Amino acid sequence: MTINEIQDEIIEEFSGFDDWMDKYQLLIDLGNEQDPLDAKYKVESNLIDGCQSRVWLQADYADGLIQLSAESDALIVKGIVALLIRVLSGHTPQEILDADLYFIDRIGLKEHLSPTRSNGLLAMVKQIRMYALAFKAKGE
Repeated sequence: MTINEIQDEIIEEFSGFDDWMDKYQLLIDLGNEQDPLDAKYKVESNLIDGCQSRVWLQADYADGLIQLSAESDALIVKGIVALLIRVLSGHTPQEILDADLYFIDRIGLKEHLSPTRSNGLLAMVKQIRMYALAFKAKGE
């Protein structure tokens, strides 16, 4: 699936809920369904700067694709991370760099997050793009 197809799927899932409490519950459920991050990746160098809660992000590069894994100690943030991984993991560095992450606005995430969580979300996206840039430079 393309990045945009996955985003459209997420928008569809969230559109089934009118109440933001239900959407938060969906985020929490998504976070809880995610596999826990291997303890060896829960290191200082994998912590995202700019997040209020602790978020560890691991990126691996194999066969031209970036595989992302992450974990957070906050339930809603864990769900947000799960969405980012679902959308971006398994794609090439160029696809990730070119991606317009419109699902964030479309599901109303931006306006329903506190300013600190919004900053954290931007920090996570920025870090994923930094990994993509680094892997792209290595791969060329």
